[in-house]
Amino acid sequence: MSSAADLAATELVDCFRTRELSPLEALDACLARIAERDPAVNAFRLVDEERAREHAAAAEARWTRGEPNGLLDGVPVAIKDVLLTRGWPTLRGSKALDPAGPWDVDAPAVASLTRHGAVAVGKTTTPEFGWKGLTDSPLDGITRNPWDTAMTPGGSSGGSAAALAAGMVPLALGTDGGGSIRIPCGFCGVAGLKPTYGRVPAWPASPFGVLAHTGPMARTVGDVALLLDVLSEPDRRDWTALEPPAVHFRDPTGGVEGLRIAFSGDLGYASVDPEVAQAVARAAERLEALGAHVERIDPGFADPRPAFQMLWFAGAARILADLPGGSEQLLDPNLVRTARLGAAHTALDYLRALQARDAIGLRMSEFHATWDLLVTPTLPIPAFEAGVDVPPGSDDPDWPSWTPFTFPFNLTQQPAGSVPCGFTATGLPVGLQIVGPRYGDALVLRAMAAYEAAHPEPTVTGA
Repeated sequence: MSSAADLAATELVDCFRTRELSPLEALDACLARIAERDPAVNAFRLVDEERAREHAAAAEARWTRGEPNGLLDGVPVAIKDVLLTRGWPTLRGSKALDPAGPWDVDAPAVASLTRHGAVAVGKTTTPEFGWKGLTDSPLDGITRNPWDTAMTPGGSSGGSAAALAAGMVPLALGTDGGGSIRIPCGFCGVAGLKPTYGRVPAWPASPFGVLAHTGPMARTVGDVALLLDVLSEPDRRDWTALEPPAVHFRDPTGGVEGLRIAFSGDLGYASVDPEVAQAVARAAERLEALGAHVERIDPGFADPRPAFQMLWFAGAARILADLPGGSEQLLDPNLVRTARLGAAHTALDYLRALQARDAIGLRMSEFHATWDLLVTPTLPIPAFEAGVDVPPGSDDPDWPSWTPFTFPFNLTQQPAGSVPCGFTATGLPVGLQIVGPRYGDALVLRAMAAYEAAHPEPTVTGA
């Protein structure tokens, strides 16, 4: 049954403007959907109805006066529970942090939402400190995929993706250090973008260093682009942030006609499920039918997993080193194992990983001198069983083993988005990853929007 909770953010703003719908009515629809569906999904670790109603009422008053406050006034949004939020504990999925706080500051992305009048509904679930591509934690338990609750939504922004796919909110914030926006968008059949590093200011700095990005997630590409406009506003706390873009990202138009798009079904080394491979190959053909020049070609780098894991595991070691003594017994055992592996490496090992990162970054810079975009599967497999770190039967214990398409582009800091491109025979979503050159966020969004417009997919379960 259709609900205001199923509307896109752009549609909600139009309805607020014409008085067809009020921010309080939109919030009520989202809260009702959360009450109905979240018990089975576990997307939210915190929902603050009282505060959300207060903010929605204020937005409604502004719309009544004809004085909306920014681009998202009155639009409900969910915030991943790794981003500091004034007045709400940010526990990062861990029992090792003190809920007492103080929680008196907003992260830059959250501050941007506030400036634009968005109505924060609550905090979404994450694995501890966002350390893996799944969403389960000692604090919050297992988050599940709305398309099949036996399956994982992916992670680490899995709570945000599940909330979107279940129709609980139209917008959500995510972070992505190795695919943590794109992985759950792919598994849950929604849209999201890991922007160019620095495009969205972030503070405090992630323990995973320059691998980590903050970005927008939504059910439509138009909403992803609108949210990126908001998130990309400057914040002096991030001294690495890029200058504000000269043009806005919202309303991405222009299509793909004339673009040179490289299609790599496996990056030259990945194994891909046949159903996924077929769906993504079909998506590449559809891009060609829209006027792009599409050619099968690999980007030409070897599997960079060793370099990525060196940097990622070192970040995990940093997390443990910063926690109070005696915290290990409270943590996800696999996080502890990963951190110990990271701590065993030397500074020289770390510098060699950075050198390998430089090499792949240079390769992709050269690649994009010829190719406007690269398209790949977002993931090589459909969603698998919830509550485990790797697919059942895998002999590799580490989550990067099944995410070969996402983490390379955290190393290179390029913009990379995921857009739905079909379903498996069992009804699980398949994602198409679109990768652009550094600073090419608008081009990636333009291609995502063109594909979505020509081949829309259902993005809300049970709608």
